[in-house]
Amino acid sequence: MNMNSKKALIGVGIVCCLLLSSCSGTNSAKLVSANQTETETKVFEQGKPLTASFTDSRAANMKGVAENDSLRFLVDEESGSVAVIHKASGEIWYSNPSDRDTDALAAGVNKSELSAQMKLQYYNSFGQVNSVNSYTDAVMHKQINFEPIENGVRVNYQFGTSAKSAEDMPQKISKTRYEGLLAKLDKTNQRALMLVYTEDSDAEVFVRNDGALKGLQLDRALKAFEEAGYTEEELAIDIEENNLDQTKPEPRLFLASIEYTLDGDSLVARVPADRIEYPEKYPLGTLSLLSYFGAGSSKEEGSLFVPDGSGALIHFNNGKTQYPAYQQPVYGTDKTMDRTEDALSTEAIRLPVFGIMRENAAFLGIIEEGAPAATVNADISGKVNSYNYVYPSFTVLNKRDLTLDANGQQRSIPSFQERPMSTDFTIRYAFLGSNQASYSGMATYYQQYLTQNNGLPQKEQSEQDSDNIPFYLQLIGSISKQKHFAGIPYQALEPLTTFDQAKDIITELQERDIRDIKLRYAGWFNKGLNHKVPEKISVDEAIGGKSGMKSFASFAKEQNISLFPDVAVLMANSGSSFNKAKEAARTLKGDPATLYPLDVAMGRRDRSRLPSYIISPKTANALMDDLLKEFQKYDTGGISLRDLADVLNSDFRKNKLIDRIESEQLSIQSLEKIKESGIDVLAEGGNAYTLPYLTDIMNAPMTSSKFKIEDEEIPFYQMVVRGYIDYTGDPYNLSTYTDVKPYILKSLEYGANVYFEWIHEPNYKVKDSEDSHLYAVNYKLWIDEASDIYREVNAILKNVKNESITHHEKLADGVFRTEYENGLFIIVNYNRSAVTFDGRTIEAESYVTGGADS
Repeated sequence: MNMNSKKALIGVGIVCCLLLSSCSGTNSAKLVSANQTETETKVFEQGKPLTASFTDSRAANMKGVAENDSLRFLVDEESGSVAVIHKASGEIWYSNPSDRDTDALAAGVNKSELSAQMKLQYYNSFGQVNSVNSYTDAVMHKQINFEPIENGVRVNYQFGTSAKSAEDMPQKISKTRYEGLLAKLDKTNQRALMLVYTEDSDAEVFVRNDGALKGLQLDRALKAFEEAGYTEEELAIDIEENNLDQTKPEPRLFLASIEYTLDGDSLVARVPADRIEYPEKYPLGTLSLLSYFGAGSSKEEGSLFVPDGSGALIHFNNGKTQYPAYQQPVYGTDKTMDRTEDALSTEAIRLPVFGIMRENAAFLGIIEEGAPAATVNADISGKVNSYNYVYPSFTVLNKRDLTLDANGQQRSIPSFQERPMSTDFTIRYAFLGSNQASYSGMATYYQQYLTQNNGLPQKEQSEQDSDNIPFYLQLIGSISKQKHFAGIPYQALEPLTTFDQAKDIITELQERDIRDIKLRYAGWFNKGLNHKVPEKISVDEAIGGKSGMKSFASFAKEQNISLFPDVAVLMANSGSSFNKAKEAARTLKGDPATLYPLDVAMGRRDRSRLPSYIISPKTANALMDDLLKEFQKYDTGGISLRDLADVLNSDFRKNKLIDRIESEQLSIQSLEKIKESGIDVLAEGGNAYTLPYLTDIMNAPMTSSKFKIEDEEIPFYQMVVRGYIDYTGDPYNLSTYTDVKPYILKSLEYGANVYFEWIHEPNYKVKDSEDSHLYAVNYKLWIDEASDIYREVNAILKNVKNESITHHEKLADGVFRTEYENGLFIIVNYNRSAVTFDGRTIEAESYVTGGADS
């Protein structure tokens, strides 16, 4: 079945309700579609035993079902667990810890989940979360079967059983009907009923005693009803006769499959969307896949790799059991779902990867399908079990609670996404031998994977006639600011850097021998920095107007300056040209999705100010056509995208849902249009799906979020993109750096370029505006220091221009070594005292170089 067929099936058929025809131990079930029409009848069958192609003494009780030059793949039919043997290293990677039965720490559901390959979290009618896992709710009931497929096997699970519960017995039953049941039973079964029903003589009914319905007594009572021939029809009679609010319990049954296939040096695990089925009354929230694949025990040494920002390591058994587990959504939060009011700042996941490293082996997990719906999770031993593990979970349906007011009382009800995510969920586990068993090896592998799959742009030499690295500069043209006339407030543009002033700044930089400038010019059209929707471009007269922009573009071209006028296409400020009813994305509540400005002093969103609106991904895609036509008038050669490579949002508009999977595709379509126009693209953020279209990245992740559970931050992101895309972090003058030395060291360690953000006017011009965060941007205060920083960084990094980072390692606390493709290496020392390594002394807060061209 092709992908389009699968997506079509998801939209109309994935939501189903399985009603069992009996509870006698057969698993016959009616599938009911979302509109409650019967579609077919299925019986879950055990299936035929797998035929073993081979066995391996290192994986006892498992059958070998697939093999290639790199890997052997084995399956345990009893538990559903799988194992991969990496031939080159001899390492065995298990889906579930092989010694899990002896784990003394895990208990209850935590114990059973160690044996599961999949976990489903679903909601009840109140929006409360419940879960089932493939071991407790499928394997234990022998509801698992296997189908051979090319290069692997498909494992099918049915979660849940048709076993009867207390709700299959009436809460009340009339005295007449109760005595009629007793008359059909022997003394043993009569006693079983008498223990669980109490007579209410005034009402002439018998009332169910729920306190007695536990364990063996519940089983005996259910058996008594069965012996009496009590049917579902009779239960309906008792419910109606006694006006009960009881309903016939619906079996909570779910179906899902995992397809395992070998592909070269990788195991590919895929959950097909068209094989996920769940009861309509129990919508499926998330799906967790292979949570303990390759998990490290409390006796092993190793690290978990998480893609937090630039990347981070969590060392096995680090003892940080008092801190929360690591959990972050891939590509950051969905702004239509995010209701966070505070100003907490964390780095986003830009690359959909994760991994585990051991001393002589490692694996890199690559989320190939479903990344926009994915969350990366990781935790250490000593909490709920004795293992260190990292895995992805996937959102199937988003949920948000709605608050209703009725008669002065508030009530919350759940609201769900109209249909499931339009994707399969696929992870590639790439296995690395001893020579690659490091985060450097993982980064190199992922870079090669991207290049082979057109995930990075073509590696090209710079068009500029220079061997120097670029100097990144952002200039702010104008901002909107409240002014007063005769005591009456009004909004007007405050010019901060006119086009002529921008020429002056460029000239001053060139006089300081900085000529390789990449200029991002923001706040130049449609009313300043927070501009109106760019369906048409009107260059702000306050900074020079249309003629000024054309003149400046010509100047930039003459001076070999790369010019990137900045635009935002996913966020809109209110204005006459923006129709929020039609063009704004909708929340699950149905409201236009808004984002209020941050109050920096309070660290919260300020709801007293006007919000911005999140533009629907579909509207943004259509907007790109108009924008590119307008851009052609100015012949800038480049464009800066403020948000298209940084943010990924849904649109929950009724009957027109655009989920994050579809939003990603719309963003790619917009980027394709820009590529076809032939202009260069500088962007913020740099999510993985945007990389093939970018020439430059600003505000690239230069650190992790520094969550307490993490132990080290690493330049994984840089090791993947360097040599293909130029990048820089935050502007130095608006960063958290209080000293220039650590900034220079970080630039050298991470191979990042120098970046400043400036205005021509004095700093006080931004005071009392909504852009007061631009508190230290007057260029005259920074231009000399910027020149010094650039000269020092350029003197080293120009030797590795367009070179990839091939290796990075921590030599000691605060001491790191970075090696480039041409053999040059840099050792940086962040400590305030000198260190010696391999006979070389690195002075305090300094660096040394070696290797080729050093």
